[in-house]
Amino acid sequence: MSLVLEHKQALIAGDGQLPVKMAQFAKENGFEVVAISLSSDNCKDLKKYCSKVYSCSPGEVQKIEDILKKEELKQLTFLGKVHKGLILKRPKFDARAIELVKNAVRLNDNEVMLIIIRELEKIGVTILDQTIFIKKLMIPAGVLGNLNPTQEQLEDVKYGYQIAKESGKLDIGQSVVIKDKMIMAVEAIEGTDKCIKRGAKLAKKNAAVIKVAKPSQDKRFDIPAVGLRTIKTMKKYRANLLAVEANETIIVDQEKVIKYANKHNIVIMAV
Repeated sequence: MSLVLEHKQALIAGDGQLPVKMAQFAKENGFEVVAISLSSDNCKDLKKYCSKVYSCSPGEVQKIEDILKKEELKQLTFLGKVHKGLILKRPKFDARAIELVKNAVRLNDNEVMLIIIRELEKIGVTILDQTIFIKKLMIPAGVLGNLNPTQEQLEDVKYGYQIAKESGKLDIGQSVVIKDKMIMAVEAIEGTDKCIKRGAKLAKKNAAVIKVAKPSQDKRFDIPAVGLRTIKTMKKYRANLLAVEANETIIVDQEKVIKYANKHNIVIMAV
């Protein structure tokens, strides 16, 4: 049975422009979006497209549930980065959040998100596939910019793709940095940009960054995404190739990303 979308949609928004794009596309297609913002960096932009924007800490589980109930929201999309390192700091963790963390068997990405989803489902909220409103941002196979990869780079991409898939299978991370068929860095809790920094600094120059979906990717969370910040980090640390998984990865502000990559001689491709 196909999903029937409610007119009024909830958005839990982390960092970056991806949540803003979702709100924009949803509004353009006649939906009302109520956002619960977990980040201050995009609140202003969200207000352009959302009927309401609430600000919460990721650890305010009860407050988030109360907002969803008050607004009578039944369908919700998670978008934007929420750094898992917050679990170590526990800022503004309410009693519900602390209890959930204490009772978790482990706190890797999948487990944290599944705990949250189970709690929301208890109050009648369905978590949607992250791509429903932003399918146009998914990238097909091919080279996206003006530069084609060399044979050596293609070999690094092939090797890095395999490593990233294995890392994803273990729910460690989705990105790796490779140079000359050697692993420079594997993404863990620090996130993609810091993984690039760590790996590219070790490589000195000309590293390849590969980002993929997990083999059993739950499309309700952690769809791989890259944007201008990713490519700027690569330029800063002299990495010169970005490969993402075709039809499984979102590129935010694609035109700006490709223009910047062309200007700074960075290959972008989807495989």
